Parts: sequence; C-alpha cells; structure tokens
Amino acid sequence: MSRIAVLPPDLQNKIAAGEVIERPASVVKELLENAIDAGSTAIEVVVEKAGRKLIRIADNGSGMSREDAVRAFERYATSKIRHEADLFHLRTLGFRGEGLAAIAAVSRIVLKTAERDADGAQVSVDGGVVDGVRDAAALGTSVEVRDLFFNTPARRKFLKSDATENFHIIDTVTREALVHPSIRFSLHTDGSELMLTPAASSLRERIMQIYGREFVDGLRETRVEEPGLALHLFVSSPNMIRNSRTNQYVFVNQRPVKDQTISQAIYRAYDGILSRNQHPVFFAFLAIDPEQVDCNVHPTKREVRFRDKLRVFRIVSDAARKALLTSTMVQPVVGADAPEQGIEYRVGYAEPVSAGLEWVWDSVPQQADIIAESSHAYLNQRLPNVYVGDTLVAFADGDGLVVMDYHAAHERVNYERFLDTVRMPAHHLLFPEQVTLPRAAAAVLVANASLLASCGIELDDFGEGSVVVRSVPEALQGNDLAGLLSDLAGALQMQGDEPLSDGLPELIDRRRRYLAAQLACHASIRGTQEVPDEERLSRLRTALAAARNPHRCPHGRPTMVRLSLDALKKMFRKS
Repeated sequence: MSRIAVLPPDLQNKIAAGEVIERPASVVKELLENAIDAGSTAIEVVVEKAGRKLIRIADNGSGMSREDAVRAFERYATSKIRHEADLFHLRTLGFRGEGLAAIAAVSRIVLKTAERDADGAQVSVDGGVVDGVRDAAALGTSVEVRDLFFNTPARRKFLKSDATENFHIIDTVTREALVHPSIRFSLHTDGSELMLTPAASSLRERIMQIYGREFVDGLRETRVEEPGLALHLFVSSPNMIRNSRTNQYVFVNQRPVKDQTISQAIYRAYDGILSRNQHPVFFAFLAIDPEQVDCNVHPTKREVRFRDKLRVFRIVSDAARKALLTSTMVQPVVGADAPEQGIEYRVGYAEPVSAGLEWVWDSVPQQADIIAESSHAYLNQRLPNVYVGDTLVAFADGDGLVVMDYHAAHERVNYERFLDTVRMPAHHLLFPEQVTLPRAAAAVLVANASLLASCGIELDDFGEGSVVVRSVPEALQGNDLAGLLSDLAGALQMQGDEPLSDGLPELIDRRRRYLAAQLACHASIRGTQEVPDEERLSRLRTALAAARNPHRCPHGRPTMVRLSLDALKKMFRKS
C-alpha cells in the first residue's frame, strides 16, 4: 500500500502561504507591491491590533476588472509575466502570482476594485474559498484583510508582541516609501497616524521626510552611471556612525533587499574609519539591467543574485569611497514639509561629558576598598601608566607588561555599576527635550518606556516619531541625547523578537543588560577625548580589579592584554 499521498489543495495553499506570509508585515509588503505596480500615486495603510485584527490598504491605481479580481486569488495567476523569458526582464515588484492567494489562504479578505470608467467589483474570500462576488463602488483598489492566521493557530501563536509586529510593519512601509518618493504614503495603527509622507521630488527629500533635516545634513551623496547600471548612494559622514546596523538600506531595481555584496562594498570604503562595533548609515539605490540580476531567489523576493557581483562590488565601493573623500555634504532641503529635528550620530561622542564622567569617576572605589585577596592585585599597584595611543595605556607589574584599553575597562566598570543599581539615578531636565526619531525607533522606545525608566530615562510619546524626554541617567548628563536614544532603540529592536518562553522577568533582565551595555558605552571616556590623567587611570585600574569580570567589556572586547616576563624574554631570545 502506498504511503505517499498528494495533499489536498487547501493544505497545499496553507503550506505555500507559510513561505510567503510570515507575519502581518508580510501581508503589508505584498499588498504594497501590488499597489505600486498598479501605478498608484497615493497609498493608505490602516492596521489594527498589529495586523492581527485588520490590515487595510487602499490605493488610487489602475484597478482590476471583475474577471481579474476573481482570478487574482488563484495561485500563480499574475498579470506581470507570461513566459519563462519574462523572468529575466522583470519591470515590476510582483511577478510570482502568489501574494493574494497566500494571504487569502490564512485570513478573511475583501477586495474592492474598479478600472477607470468601469463598474467596480467586490470579492470576498474566507480561508482561501471565494465567499461571494458582487458589484461595488470603487476607485482604484482596496484590500481588507481580517483575522490573519485564524485557521492556522500555530502560526498565530508564534507572532510576537504588538510592539514588535508594529515595528516590522512600520519598517516595511518605511522601506517602500524610501524607494518610491513620488508616492504619497500614510500609515495608521489603532486610530493613530504613525507616518505621512507627501509625494517628494527626490530621494533626498524623502529621506528627510522620514528621518529629519539634521539627519540628512550628515549624509554624503554620490551618483554613478555605467552601461546597464545606475547607482544613487547616500552614506554617513565619519561623524555620523552608529553602534548597530540600523538605518542601513539596500534597494535593487526599486525593491528592498538584503544583499551582502552591496553592504560589504560600503563597509570596505570605511576601512580605517570605523573601529570595532561601529557601523555606517547608508541608503543604496541600485538600478541594473534586469538580465544582470535574479530576483527569483527567495519566495519573499528579499534576496537577489547578481550575474557579475564583483563588478557591483567595485562600483559600490568606489562610489562610497568617493562620497567619503571628495563629495560635499548633502545640502539641507529648504522649505520642505518635514520635521525640523532629525537624528544625529557622532563617532566617539566627542561632546564633553564631564558631568557624567565625574559622577562615574567619583563612584570608583578607592584602593583601600578592594579585597586584599584579589586575583588581579597588579591592577591595584601604584605603577606609572604609559600612553601608547588610541585608548591604550601600558604599565609594568613586576612580572611582565600589561596593555589596557581604558575605554573598554571603563565600560566594564560602568556596566556592572548600572546592573547593580535597581533603579539608576536620574537627572530630571529643567526643560524637557523633544527628540525626533524614525517612527519605528520611537515606537520601540515608547513600548519599552517602563524598562527605560528603570534605567533613568523617562520619556513620553509626542506623536509623529517624536518623544519628549524628561530625565536621563546622571552619568549621561550633557550626552548626545538623539544619538543615545537611537542606539537604545536599535538595541531594543535587536532584542524585540526574542521569545517569551523563558518568562517575562528573564526577558526583561536580558533587555536591561543590553540597555546597560549601551548606556555604559555612552558614559565611558572615548579616544576622541583627553587622555585621563595618572590619578584617574590608577582609580580605573582599582575599580576594574573589583569587577566581577574584569577581562572583557560588556560587548566582549578584552579590557587588557598581559605579556609575561618569560614571554618577553623569549621575544628577545633570552633563556
């Protein structure tokens, strides 16, 4: 008896849907691509309960006939391609004919559409089964998706928190808005407007609409045109460096993708500029002959494969290097309707942080407070420090040579102090400060407001990507507030998809440790600041000796390297 059976069509569709529709943001992506391909100039996105309850996307595009509206829900039914050769000449975002079928298989969906000067139609589909077709007044196309994953409870159970799912939805809309500046986008979640980007005249203006004027002023822009290829690139100047990989965007033929060839090419241009765990901001818009790129690599079309990736790497790397070395700073957009304040990131945080620094230095225990049996007694010895360069100092301990990274050491001391404080001392601002961030970053901060408050940062949602900060940790008075909040948002975003299986307290503890590491980095002395004097370095060594883990900073970098006298003698060929 045969044990192999052909699965029924409804189960086939649910399995196929799992490859395309991973979460509510996947629905938003598929429907946005359809709206863009329809030639829309205005697209509205409405979400309720992070997409679990409702996702509605309406556009003013070309619409569909009644016959096409019904056929669109069949798998592999598409207006984009007809023959195999068309796969190598793609001019649209969608082409696989799977999007609507996959969404309909795991939701209840209503589509209203009409071609110009024609009668409209409404198609209702419940769990992949057409439930009804009737006449309806329509302009363009409106797709309403309700009860996502209602018939696949296992998939619904694995969705993350509303804050996390909303973040992915915001990120999806942001990416499409960035690469299609001529389209007006709006996003509403649970009755609140999170994003409104009027049609823009350029990519630069669209970036400013989303990120703010000061952010754009910190970018450097360049263009490259070669046969079959055009690149429009924005990269961050050396004083606008991040501690995480957020705000890195790659687009190929107006499609948001993740591509290591382009990303690594941009990083190559920063050789000698970035230190470890520092990352650039970039927006790479690549238009390339469709025959030179394969977009049919992944069901979600998030990956591409270049026919000549070495050529792409060279062009992108050379362009990024040119932007860093010779391009002028991007000029502010004058008179545009966009936030006045953007995000500002600085390498090394060169602004004076003396107030916070004094608080941390003054809290360092004196030598008498260190336990005499410390296994790191050489750190306590009053031996002279010799400045080597960057953030490195060296001192002899009587049995060898120790090289210490005083930034990494300071991070370790601050990190453990922050962790040991149940609620970090806060400095309440006399005048609360408004900070404008990308909408996704602001949403993550607001969702974690109570956790941030335990770290000394009290803030309120001010709408449209802005937060009002009422207090900061005492150790960070005078710090770059916008850069700090952006790094914290990036840290929380990286932690946002962690499962809650270990229990909420454990999750909060992990996130608090991650935040403490970010705060410690901002509070610690940098190589761009004045080298600490002998007294401060001695006190830092004393504090490091008392740390629970003195050997590494919270990010895993070594705080010190020791060469024993025997090893040194061997280097000099002494027995």
